[in-house]
Amino acid sequence: MMALLPARNPIAPSPATSAFLAERHALLIDGEWIEGTGSAITVENPATGQPLAELRAASLAQLNAAVAAAQAAGRGRWARSGGADRGAVLLRFADLLEANLELVAEVMTLDNGSPLASSRMVVQHLAIATLRYYAGWATKIAGESFIPNLGARPDDAFMVATLREPVGVVAAIVPWNAPPGMIAMKLAPALAAGCTMVMKTAELAPLTGQLFAKLWAKTGAPPGVFNLIHGHGEDIGAAMAAHPGVAKIAFTGSTEVGRKIVTAATGNLKKVSLELGGKSPVVIFPDADLKRAIPAATMACYLSTGQQCMAGSRLFVHSAIHDEVADGVAAKAAELTVGDGMDPRSVLGPLISAQQKARIERYIALAKVEGAVAHLESPVFDAPGHFLGPTLFTEVRPGMRIEQEEVFGPVLSLIRFEDEGDLIAAINGTNYGLSGSVWTQDITRALRIARQVDSGQVGINIHAAMSPETPFGGNRQSGWGRELGREGLEPYFKTKAVSIYLGPDAP
Repeated sequence: MMALLPARNPIAPSPATSAFLAERHALLIDGEWIEGTGSAITVENPATGQPLAELRAASLAQLNAAVAAAQAAGRGRWARSGGADRGAVLLRFADLLEANLELVAEVMTLDNGSPLASSRMVVQHLAIATLRYYAGWATKIAGESFIPNLGARPDDAFMVATLREPVGVVAAIVPWNAPPGMIAMKLAPALAAGCTMVMKTAELAPLTGQLFAKLWAKTGAPPGVFNLIHGHGEDIGAAMAAHPGVAKIAFTGSTEVGRKIVTAATGNLKKVSLELGGKSPVVIFPDADLKRAIPAATMACYLSTGQQCMAGSRLFVHSAIHDEVADGVAAKAAELTVGDGMDPRSVLGPLISAQQKARIERYIALAKVEGAVAHLESPVFDAPGHFLGPTLFTEVRPGMRIEQEEVFGPVLSLIRFEDEGDLIAAINGTNYGLSGSVWTQDITRALRIARQVDSGQVGINIHAAMSPETPFGGNRQSGWGRELGREGLEPYFKTKAVSIYLGPDAP
């Protein structure tokens, strides 16, 4: 039966982590550590509700200084560096992260509550792997040449060469749920392309980004290439989106905030890439291998306590196996241990904040009003921290708010289906299109469904498989553009065509 693990007393961080937490947490601007002069930010451990650290946000003047530093770096040594030099910097950074893997993972766990095993996975298999992947791309950036048809005299010769140039200063805004991976997914391709960056951490979990900046300072990269600031989204984040010195903004977060960024970016028509919300479907047909599908569907939703954009929060199950799957998922979910992420027994950690917990509880209450049936409910955890266990609803119908809106918590909606046409209509019946998966032994059916699902990724007998090589991003209100893979480089380039007159052809 699901329960909150009793805290081991104490669940202490390592000496290296304790020393980092006790440090002064400043902004990194033009290679210098500068105390923020904006509002105070108290960083809370979501597993205990207790403060971890204090820091200060950047002021608007400090944001301007960071952008100016990035602009200067983009005109200086970094602009003159070759792909091999940029790749070497990214490889050094990856090596520094790897050498400090346990420290980075512990800071992430204390920062946002993620279980330590999950934090290690994010650092090793997403952040470090992504940095190394794009380090390889840095030496493979090239344009092309061709003979154009200019309608000139037949005896005139021309050619065109295209250049792929960095867009300039990138403003990156990263979320709190997986900071190491989200930072690397923006930093690595931007720097491989030759851009420079100003990055803002999430105010709810800024310490992982702070540690990244501390390690970055050891790479030997020119000052101003990477600048780190802290601040709240409504002031510093909004100012970054509107800043005339920023050429591109890369954002991961909610769809609501993404819309505001698009509006703010119109001032200088800066490039925008957005990785936003999701309401991803998991579809199980009667011939699926349920020994794999049921555990996978369980974790597709409840991993990271449901605080992930790719969460498979809508489970579509054929009527023939509905009850078996419902009971199986409920049983697996009830076995998931909930507790402080620093406790190695924990599979699910806390929610990020009391506000987020209250928001999810409102969705649970609303689902019951709409007619959904709680097949599994979280017990009430009478303990410090923002804990909530898995909830599974059956009798969910397409169109219910619990089926339409992103909850961003451990709440799974099970939807019965029979007809394939109705299934596709329901899958594509939300505003989102980020991820999804189809579970069946019939490969023809799997591919048929996958082609009709309107989302950026679809898995067949696997859900939300991410790798540095695989493009990641959403359709519709799940975002603009793609991260990772070769496609992840494209948003950081602008193309220049150079037309060359070669003179008249030789007789």
